Amino acid sequence: MTDSELKTLKDNLWHAADVLRAGAHLAANKYGQPILGLIFLRYADILYKQHKAEIEAEYNKSKGTRAEKSIKDISIKYCGFYLPPEAYYTTINDAPDDANKATLVKKAMEAIERENEKMDGVLPKEVYGQLVPEEEPELLSNIMRIFMDIPENISVDLFGEIYEFFLGEFALQEGKDGGTFYTPATVVRYMVEVLQPQNGEKKILDPACGSGGMFVQAARFMHRHNKASDEVMKFRCYGVEKEPDTVKLAKMNLLLNNVRGEIVEANSFYSDPHNAVGNFDYVMANPPFNVDEVVYDKVKDDPRFNIYGVPKNKSKTAKKGSDKKETVPNANYLWISYFASSLNQTGKAALVMANSASDAGGSELEIRKKMIEEGIISQMVTLPSNMFSSVTLPATLWFFDKQKTQDAQKKDKILFIDARSIFTQVDRAHRKFSDEQIKNLGIITRLYNGDTQAFKDLIAEYTAALKAAPEASDDKEVKTKNYWQSQIDWLNERFPDGTYTDVIGLCKAASIEGEDGIRDQDYSLNAGRYVGVVIEDDGMTEAEFKAKMLGLNTELGDLSKEAGTLEKQIAYNLKELFGE
Repeated sequence: MTDSELKTLKDNLWHAADVLRAGAHLAANKYGQPILGLIFLRYADILYKQHKAEIEAEYNKSKGTRAEKSIKDISIKYCGFYLPPEAYYTTINDAPDDANKATLVKKAMEAIERENEKMDGVLPKEVYGQLVPEEEPELLSNIMRIFMDIPENISVDLFGEIYEFFLGEFALQEGKDGGTFYTPATVVRYMVEVLQPQNGEKKILDPACGSGGMFVQAARFMHRHNKASDEVMKFRCYGVEKEPDTVKLAKMNLLLNNVRGEIVEANSFYSDPHNAVGNFDYVMANPPFNVDEVVYDKVKDDPRFNIYGVPKNKSKTAKKGSDKKETVPNANYLWISYFASSLNQTGKAALVMANSASDAGGSELEIRKKMIEEGIISQMVTLPSNMFSSVTLPATLWFFDKQKTQDAQKKDKILFIDARSIFTQVDRAHRKFSDEQIKNLGIITRLYNGDTQAFKDLIAEYTAALKAAPEASDDKEVKTKNYWQSQIDWLNERFPDGTYTDVIGLCKAASIEGEDGIRDQDYSLNAGRYVGVVIEDDGMTEAEFKAKMLGLNTELGDLSKEAGTLEKQIAYNLKELFGE
């Protein structure tokens, strides 16, 4: 399936949400639950059919022998779950278009949960009764038929993309509430591009995992980079999420993307279900920002938070209306400490954080200073604004690398990247990274780490695309020769030797010591303090510039005189009208 065909399919499938909004008796923020449940049901049906011949062949081969296995056990081996006959999507779809279809869907979901312990309580069941209103009992049937358009030879990866597409669209529709469970896929892909997760028996933690997008993108990265499927399956994901409905979304997301792992419903501030300290190869997260009701006494002795220090108020205070217990002034640094302390000796982390954390003072400054001096912070990236459905202001990506603390050349340096001007506009209120912007930003890190071959490979990739591209196209989805040439030029203009160099306005490898170093900047981790600003060349000579400035100054003087005259005239007119 080509990218264009996949986009068309996604757009057509999204029509199901429009149909649902028009007829269902559901609140505006409840459309996602039944739709995502039907996507899962369709996925399970297709995946089972793709492996049905293998399942039956293995069953018949072992039948009657000592090694006999049940259809259920063999199905779990091939699909990761067992799909009972009453849950076949096509069978339900072919049933009469009446209110009974909601009962059939509910029974299908119950059967899947009954036969697959890990799915217990995950799938939506009761909501489908609201999709057969008395005035339009065929509504559910109409929606189910839309998902029959998904071809039965579709790959697992593409099905996962469809699920992620719906999560993203629902997040946009729901605004702030939707954003609590969804981090834009292109931001996560960039985080993964920097982390470069390796295959094998690795463990990744997300203690604020939302719908599980971090895990999915990490697994896809390994698939894209030709990791053997059996090696990818050794990769284990461990998530924590406090919202019960979002836990269900995450569990479905992992199953749809064939990602192995465990999602636990808990509050990460007060619960440590995965025994995190020093236990993980990777940590990725987009935690809630600026949480200020975390009780200090409940976290002050927790090693996840106090290795680098727990943020503390200068004096005991409590928010109005709270239980008067002392609270942490801002939980941003609880998260930051948690992620750093969860890494093993070779671990790496990537997290989204509010910009304000980069310059926070008081006890937070002391935590940041300790981390900088230890050398665990490897990179800071300022994102463009409007990348998130729930946050309009720009956020910052923090990257940790425990190995860096043992690298004498890199320990006292941090790579700063200012990506605020690098984005693709989606609509008036939302932006994203394009595929090439992710690769171009990612190559900065690769060059900084000495991987010059990656730069050559990317130039070669763009050059091949340039040769194959058309001169022009009426289809905005088709990338022309000019587009690919602009990508090549962007890289070559900034890194002409194919090696890392500081680029004003884009990137800077800053040291702790030295003039304008990190210590001189009060341990700020704001990329703008180090990267600088590009001053555009206007093409004027010094004499021309001087003449223009003098002319503008004369014009300003004339305007000031005119303003003074107008001011006097207005004062006179008011006096004539109303007297003194």
